[in-house]
Amino acid sequence: MVGVDQGSMILFSDFEHDGEMWTGSGARKLVTPVGFSEHFLSPPSVHVSVSMWDLDKRTNARADIAADAITETGFQIIFRTWGDTRVARMRVNWTAIGEVRGDDDWDV
Repeated sequence: MVGVDQGSMILFSDFEHDGEMWTGSGARKLVTPVGFSEHFLSPPSVHVSVSMWDLDKRTNARADIAADAITETGFQIIFRTWGDTRVARMRVNWTAIGEVRGDDDWDV
């Protein structure tokens, strides 16, 4: 059986407290763990996308987002920016698709 899990989350809102993504420069990275609502039987395919970004208009928009360290129970969202980019806040959506246990599966 194939199962689907999905979610949406604010990764950060750094303009509110002068956080690193808003006030910093150079290479910056944020790792955010995500747990699935139910376990998959093997690591699923995970898609991560930006659903809202709030960037300073005076600097270049540079961003990289990916799913990493995918297991049966969860994964990590990796967000990176660099240079003079100033990111005020970021929301992402994710979808995981993979094999799950069905009602007719038996452990004997």
